[in-house]
Amino acid sequence: MPATAFAQAEDPAAEETIIVTGSRREARSVADLPAPVDIFSAEDLSRQGSPDVANLLRQIVPSLNVNDNTISGTASGIRPVTLRGLSPDHTLVLVNGKRQHRASDIPTFSGGISDGAQGPDMASIPAIALKQVQVLRDGAAAQYGSDAIAGVVNFIMSDAPEGGTIQAKIGSTYKGDGDSYQVAATWGTRLGENGFVRFSGEYSDTDMTTRAVQRGDAQALIDAGFEDVPTPATRFGSPAFKDDIKTFVNIAVENGLGGEFYAFGGYAQRTVYNDFFYRNAADRQGVFTDGAGNYLVGDMTPDDGVTCDGGIDFGGTGIINDPIGVNDPDALARLAAASANPNCFVAQNVHPGGYTPLFGNKIKDIYGSLGMRGDITDKLSYDVSFGAGRHSMHIFVGNSLNPSLGTGSPVDFKNNGKRHQSEMVFNADLNYAADVGFHSPLNIAGGVQWHREQFEVIAGDPETYLAGVLATQGFLVGEESYPGYSPAIAGTFSRRNISAYLDLEANVTEALVLGTAVRFEDFSDFGSKVTYKLSGLYNITEDFGIRGTYATGFHAPTPGQQNYSGLTTELTTDGRLIQSGIIPATNPAAVAVGGKPLKPETSKSFSLGFVYDAGWLSLTVDYFNIKMKDRLTQSASYALTDEQKAALVAAGYLSAVDLGSVRFFTNDFSSKTQGVDVVATMPLDFIPGGKTNFSLAGNWTETKVTSFDPTDPDELLSVTRVLQLEKNLPRYRGNASITHTADNWRALARVNYYGKYTEMHVNSGGLRIDAGSEITFDAELGYNITPAIELSVGAQNLLNNNPDINPYRFILGSKYPTTSPMGVNGGTYYARVQFQF
Repeated sequence: MPATAFAQAEDPAAEETIIVTGSRREARSVADLPAPVDIFSAEDLSRQGSPDVANLLRQIVPSLNVNDNTISGTASGIRPVTLRGLSPDHTLVLVNGKRQHRASDIPTFSGGISDGAQGPDMASIPAIALKQVQVLRDGAAAQYGSDAIAGVVNFIMSDAPEGGTIQAKIGSTYKGDGDSYQVAATWGTRLGENGFVRFSGEYSDTDMTTRAVQRGDAQALIDAGFEDVPTPATRFGSPAFKDDIKTFVNIAVENGLGGEFYAFGGYAQRTVYNDFFYRNAADRQGVFTDGAGNYLVGDMTPDDGVTCDGGIDFGGTGIINDPIGVNDPDALARLAAASANPNCFVAQNVHPGGYTPLFGNKIKDIYGSLGMRGDITDKLSYDVSFGAGRHSMHIFVGNSLNPSLGTGSPVDFKNNGKRHQSEMVFNADLNYAADVGFHSPLNIAGGVQWHREQFEVIAGDPETYLAGVLATQGFLVGEESYPGYSPAIAGTFSRRNISAYLDLEANVTEALVLGTAVRFEDFSDFGSKVTYKLSGLYNITEDFGIRGTYATGFHAPTPGQQNYSGLTTELTTDGRLIQSGIIPATNPAAVAVGGKPLKPETSKSFSLGFVYDAGWLSLTVDYFNIKMKDRLTQSASYALTDEQKAALVAAGYLSAVDLGSVRFFTNDFSSKTQGVDVVATMPLDFIPGGKTNFSLAGNWTETKVTSFDPTDPDELLSVTRVLQLEKNLPRYRGNASITHTADNWRALARVNYYGKYTEMHVNSGGLRIDAGSEITFDAELGYNITPAIELSVGAQNLLNNNPDINPYRFILGSKYPTTSPMGVNGGTYYARVQFQF
């Protein structure tokens, strides 16, 4: 496509919206499309306090959800984003129309719906580099390939050929924590007559928030005389994001052949810190206690035949190795005596009041595409491109220990392992406008795609996974909160796929738009698949039309999902924390309880709606229905036998000797998701003194697991998982906003509605929270000090509304439900200054 088609008009007000998502014919209005597409300008996104793109979209797209994910390990820093109630990897993410690579994270503790998904990392995209975001709320696998079951999010980056913007923003919560600041800038210049280059970058820093109460067991330790018990024991809240850097460059230049060369890409990095669960000094099995009511005392020199090299009697009882009962009145004194012997190890000597590990994750993301596009004739255009991306995470943990190493264990672990996700994509696309006697030319689009992806696990430092001298004395193996990846688990796993598609669309008559698309895709690990889509729009009048689509889709499990291994912490029904292992479905321990090789998820979907666009009101209402088979999720937890533990240890899972249970990914269920999206905009011309607009967006989504049978002994899903899939997201969400612009000032007021939802607190079947609906208000006021300088202030959740109180808050310490769709921080305020040049 010629550069002039991408060059922004010098007068921004004269810029015309071009819709390029969901149709390969350019449209200028959502009313022209047979499928629902939402268009959000950079200005729409900027009128908020968060520096994170996913947060910005959450506020204005009711069918899109992203949680704060407190105490969720890697998912706290790479937050999964869901659309229309489906998994994150059922939404395809594009940047300038090109497939964005996946993140290296596969969450396993993010509330249920996202567990096991491997989607892209939207947080790597700088908001200041955006021109607009187009969200297709419709199945589009036949148009774009695997993953586009729920829809497509297309980030279209700024191509303004001149000028720049500098922003600075500060903010905080009403409570006074979570302080944040951000500086951002974008600048562009012309290259030749129609080309451009634009550089954009952001730097931000956000502190941790705490929305916690003191745990009952931690308070009991304080009352019993234990020292150094943290208060609160766990800081439930938003994580800290440090050194959050995002950059982007967008380039296009004429190629002398009637088209252009183009290139774009970015680099992002951030370091995320958040708490793990508190480890109780009186009952954490394998660290402080033996599971039989006694404190653990380790012998660092067991081969010399003398207990702790001195025949210590643990406090003057005269009995060597006399067990120290947790409830013995002299237990602490006897532990102190054991700690004084350098050849004895007592975890209380390192963490006398228990401890809360600090989980750290350094994330790096680099990506880019380059290509050439243009017109071969006045009816035939081409676009050839190559793109690549690499997402990395480096995990480290502070304030912990490897209990089996005893006195040789560090407290801070610099490298528990790394994961990388790498992808390469080649595309060749053609568009031809054929005159076949229809009201408009028949748009014939076709092309091929080659896609290769690779998932890599790199081993951590030895002290994070090795079994030390105390491994045979009842102590846990590996860094206790997130055991490092061992060399046997590490590895590189890859696959490739090729695809070809054909896409047809035309105005058959002046009133009728019809389209169809078909795609053939062949995977090196799953074989081939054909998907198709039919769409239509019939304009009954000039202002009113009905539209509908039918589509098939699929998602092929990634190499990461097929080979992922890791450990998480689970809460048992009696309130104990145990280690739970995630192992590949093909691992012998998984196969023994029903694990099978993963296969693609498939879908059939249809939508039906209407569009009304009469100038005074623009209204779209769309019903959708998505049926899926072989959906991917985590299995229920299965207790391991001693033989299974030994087999896992032999396979390289050294910490399996202490595992309480295992889980694995499985294609075990079918589902039906249906809902209604409503979007309306209206200019309020009757309000004098400026320009006023009203907008409303609402969504109802309901998911039902249609294949669950709790009486089936081979059923791999648990009741907890079904409830999470069906009820963790609110069925009803919506927002309504009014914007007003006058001579040198502007204002925004928005109300947000979040329906009721059910949380299985920290994935536990015994801690069900049925939370009620909530309403929040946002506001922003901007004033132009000069034509180039604007100062704005705003607040999100203006009235400081909080989620329902967690009835189980004294068990683990979370004051609110951790998966609250409105977040847990309450009100936040911010101030921003912007300079345009």
